[in-house]
Amino acid sequence: MSQSNVEVSEIHWLMDMFQTVDVGLVVLSADYRIQVWNGFMENHSGLTPRQVRDRYLFDLFSEIDEDWLRRKCDPVILLKNRAFTIWEQRPYIFKFRNYRPITGSAEYMYQNSTIFPLTDTMGKVTHLCLIIYDVTDVAVSRIELESMNGQLRTLSKTDFLTSLNNRGFWEEALIKEYKRIQRSGHHSTLLMCDIDHFKRVNDTYGHSAGDAVIQQVAAAVKKNLRSTDVAGRYGGEEFAVLLLDTTVDQAMFFAERLRKNVEAMAVEYNQQVLRVTVSIGVAEYHEDMGEYRDWLEAADKALYQSKAAGRNRITKASGSEPL
Repeated sequence: MSQSNVEVSEIHWLMDMFQTVDVGLVVLSADYRIQVWNGFMENHSGLTPRQVRDRYLFDLFSEIDEDWLRRKCDPVILLKNRAFTIWEQRPYIFKFRNYRPITGSAEYMYQNSTIFPLTDTMGKVTHLCLIIYDVTDVAVSRIELESMNGQLRTLSKTDFLTSLNNRGFWEEALIKEYKRIQRSGHHSTLLMCDIDHFKRVNDTYGHSAGDAVIQQVAAAVKKNLRSTDVAGRYGGEEFAVLLLDTTVDQAMFFAERLRKNVEAMAVEYNQQVLRVTVSIGVAEYHEDMGEYRDWLEAADKALYQSKAAGRNRITKASGSEPL
């Protein structure tokens, strides 16, 4: 085979690879007009090389952020360096629909890209080459994994029945707040709340009815929370609320509002209406508390004083008379 035939064959092979390779290849002039458009780009855009030839890139693909892409490409022309884009920073350059069955949850193709300069025989940069990689499989897997990890983190701190914080996470929050106010000297108040005669509900109507009651009381707790408050299901029918930067007198307003909300609440279960009340204990942090458990104990003791005094009432840990 003659040398000229070999060269023709090599050019044919290169052109064949250029058209069939599973990445996008785009060549742009220095003024961002499309010069080369391979088979990957044609297949995903629906536009042939003839249709895009010499067209201004940003007119043809208005979804591309021109300022952003120019900030990426202009240094390539000036400094003759390569540039890269990744899907984590910007999902795609070209808004191609995703048709892969495995990653069907993605509406559009996620892309990484490499941008490098093309020079003439004098070494002057005259064109840019963009290589577009379809990384949808990797991106969707990463997104789903992060979403799953986020859900697991949420589940690890959430009580399944009430969607409040579970005891472990809530108690961690209490420990952090205890340490914070030891340093800052701010006021924070702990509220413990227990559903009155809850065993009677379970014994009379069954545990499913008891779950319904717990959920409704939890909803009342959430309804009264401020964005800075931290509420949790402490155990069984008992709830705890940490009221940050709140004095005991301010906490009493919260507690009374919650008590009234529960008292007025009607829980519908199996065509029956169940009514419950709550007893509440309130304890503000003070410096004599040697550890966070002392704070818990003070609020818990106040709660049981409310129980002993007739239920459906609030008691301050300071020993004041139940409201």
